[in-house]
Amino acid sequence: MLRLAQLPSGLAFLVLSSQLASAFYLPGLTPTNYKLGDLVPLTVNHLTPSPSQRDSQVHSVYSFDYYHNAFHFCPPPGGPKPQSESLGSILFGDRIQTSPFQLKMGVDEPGCRAVCTEEAEVQFEPRDAKFVNRRIWQGYNLNWLADGLPAGQPYLDPNTQTEFYQPGFALGRVVDEVPRLHNHYNIYVDYHQVRKGQFRVVGILVEPESLGESKRVGTEEDMTADCGNRDVPRVLEERGTTSVTWTYSVKWRESKTSFATRWDKYLHVYDPKIHWFSLINSAVIFMFLIGMVSTVLIRTLRKDIKRYNRLDQLGLDDLSGDNVEDGVVEDSGWKLVHGDVFRPPKHSLALSVLVGNGAQLFSMAGCTIAFAVVGFLSPSNRGSLATVMIMLYTFFGFIGGYISSRVYKSFSGGSKWKQLFILTPAALPALVFSVFFLLNLFVWARGSSGAVPFTTMLVVIGLWFVITVPLSLVGSWLGFKQPALDPPVRTNQIPRQIPPASGYLRTVPSMLLVGVLPFGAIFVELYFIMNSLWSSRIYYMFGFLFLSFGLLVVTSAAVTILMIYFLLCAENYHWQWRAFASSGASAGYVFAYSLLYWARMLSFSSFTGGLLYLGYSLMLSFLWFVMSGTIGFFACWVFVHRIYGSIKID
Repeated sequence: MLRLAQLPSGLAFLVLSSQLASAFYLPGLTPTNYKLGDLVPLTVNHLTPSPSQRDSQVHSVYSFDYYHNAFHFCPPPGGPKPQSESLGSILFGDRIQTSPFQLKMGVDEPGCRAVCTEEAEVQFEPRDAKFVNRRIWQGYNLNWLADGLPAGQPYLDPNTQTEFYQPGFALGRVVDEVPRLHNHYNIYVDYHQVRKGQFRVVGILVEPESLGESKRVGTEEDMTADCGNRDVPRVLEERGTTSVTWTYSVKWRESKTSFATRWDKYLHVYDPKIHWFSLINSAVIFMFLIGMVSTVLIRTLRKDIKRYNRLDQLGLDDLSGDNVEDGVVEDSGWKLVHGDVFRPPKHSLALSVLVGNGAQLFSMAGCTIAFAVVGFLSPSNRGSLATVMIMLYTFFGFIGGYISSRVYKSFSGGSKWKQLFILTPAALPALVFSVFFLLNLFVWARGSSGAVPFTTMLVVIGLWFVITVPLSLVGSWLGFKQPALDPPVRTNQIPRQIPPASGYLRTVPSMLLVGVLPFGAIFVELYFIMNSLWSSRIYYMFGFLFLSFGLLVVTSAAVTILMIYFLLCAENYHWQWRAFASSGASAGYVFAYSLLYWARMLSFSSFTGGLLYLGYSLMLSFLWFVMSGTIGFFACWVFVHRIYGSIKID
């Protein structure tokens, strides 16, 4: 067996990354042991849009409560009771409630059992029939949970021929342009025996069917029902009243799958070769960029610094004598702007606020991905990812305040420190919350369960006001009290005239060139993230995401440094905003990719659906711009200080 130390560096990197990519979750919550006949609670979640069977596109962005009046699903005796959920789960639209389904460990229900306890049949009026038929056309899925596991349907990967479970199952099916309602559910529950008389749930599948002429034949105590006719599907009439009987059957299957690995069939990698190809491609780009930057730093800069320092040592009187060597000429290139390169940029307050918030977002994103990689964010804990992101961003307000104060004081000495203290924790969160609140009004107007409740918004505002703002103020005060970072060279009183830029050194071309390479490091992973957001799929490949995030950081820093070096050589000393904007330009490619994803994978049937998608895409792209722009800014900050600190200037 090969040891890691004996492998070449590149191969060792791939081995380490493969081990890292496989460490994506812990086994889950504390296992629950059941005895034969024990009731296994089955809870229901909201109905969500999924890729349609007709064209494999998502046709809606709205989710609906399971007990929405138009669906006429049967509630449990005494009414449904909401289950406790995390903050992230609520924000992402989960609405988990109890159900009337009776699952008893190891006890099969081979026939048909009626769901409704009071009225055997439910009546669909024409208005409700149109609503449900439209949801069937749009490919909506039902989402159930049993012992924390999502009920799903089995699928076969055509590439690897492996079976996996896809969470959710269809509300209905369109056959010959006619929507058929699934009113019968064949429930298959997999269980594992841990010890004698002790069992654990390790899987649940649901195969829905459309059965006509079904009806309840038993009493409210036994709930037996006639399964109906499979040859006569249940179709909801839109011009009259339709009677529907909800039925189900239960089959328990013993499985060798342990509780620790029960999520493996749900967390399926559709094409791992694409991930590895993208990762290797990004690594090649990364090494190419590092080679270019290293060439600039080691060869070109070293040669320039030696030449500039030799000029200072010779002195002006010696320049006309024999001491002038070949190649020693007057200052040129980036040294010419040494008296202006540390001049405060225009709108330094706004730049400091953006950099502070970008540092806060970067810290939040990095720590969240790190927690997910080591397994602290199990998929069995619904909403844990969003909850951790919100809490980390809340507590990292200290970092945002500290960074913004340090940057602003280094720029201008801190003359408007009161405005800085207020804008750092308020400007960006207020903008994001305003957009989110406006978009949430459209969701609420459509009666979707995805609308965030007003009380949850108050909780988010409370977290911001009670935790983020005080921490940001403390960080700003501590950062402002520390001495400013002195530049390595003095700044001239009169600004130097900047030659007109041409070619790729102009603002827009330089942003387009710098932004495309960091985007290339993450665009494949971005596809799977967007599938998770808009197609209701579980994202868990945090090992690949961790490596892609690292490549994004290094690539953004390297390519921005290279662009700023060329900018300084062209005697343009306005590098601060250019570094931020050029590195953040990858957000433009992210938004363009979201439009491409819309064209290929989404087909909204309403104006508000497209408006919501555009609104959320713009908001996420703007946050990406702030975070990635901060990466390039600090990389160039260090670069400029190092090169101008290496030359001798009187």
